[in-house]
Amino acid sequence: MTARSAVVFDADETLVDLRPAVTGGLVAVLEEMRRWTPAAAEVTLADLEGDWGAVFGALSAAPVQEIRRAALARSLARAGLAAHLDEFAALFFARRYALSRPFPDTLPALAALRPRHLLGFATNGNSRAERCGLRGQFAFEVYAHEDGLPKKPAPEFFAAVVAAAGLPAARIVHVGDSPEHDVLAAQRAGLRAVWLNRGGLPRPSGLAPDAEVSTLTRLPEVVAALTSANA
Repeated sequence: MTARSAVVFDADETLVDLRPAVTGGLVAVLEEMRRWTPAAAEVTLADLEGDWGAVFGALSAAPVQEIRRAALARSLARAGLAAHLDEFAALFFARRYALSRPFPDTLPALAALRPRHLLGFATNGNSRAERCGLRGQFAFEVYAHEDGLPKKPAPEFFAAVVAAAGLPAARIVHVGDSPEHDVLAAQRAGLRAVWLNRGGLPRPSGLAPDAEVSTLTRLPEVVAALTSANA
């Protein structure tokens, strides 16, 4: 039977537990910096974490890999290692992907949804499905900056999602943790939007998701309610 609806997921902090992976990658970089030079002795993990925020604003529309490299360049310059960006970037990404894992509720939710819905994966970030424990889980995958595709919240991103799903926008439910990128932007493009609020944050003013969940465990029943009119 052809699916009459699709459920499309953001990656980082929605399906993929990103923070431990990034932290692990930065720890590996810091340890290697300290092996290379005594000048890195005073550099801290907080410095490396802060360097991301220091460059992000000016580069927010750029590919995430480019932003990460810029942050690492800033970190390496603290210890006179800026000339070795390629080596340290390779180390970071190898460790980051080695530690990238789905949240415990991810695979059970996907398994429960798959028999009734087309499943998609759509991200601005570096989390390739096959490198984060999600190989073979999706009917389609959409990545920002492939073939010039701009990042969410650009309407072109969601147009690509709709095209990949091969369904009308109203029959697609988008699930993600970002109020702006995953809820407001998806709704502006005509999709339904579920806000995954794992941290129990207050709902921002003006945000009206079609549904809100704190765990993916509840998602199958929520999606069933949202898509029942399309059955």
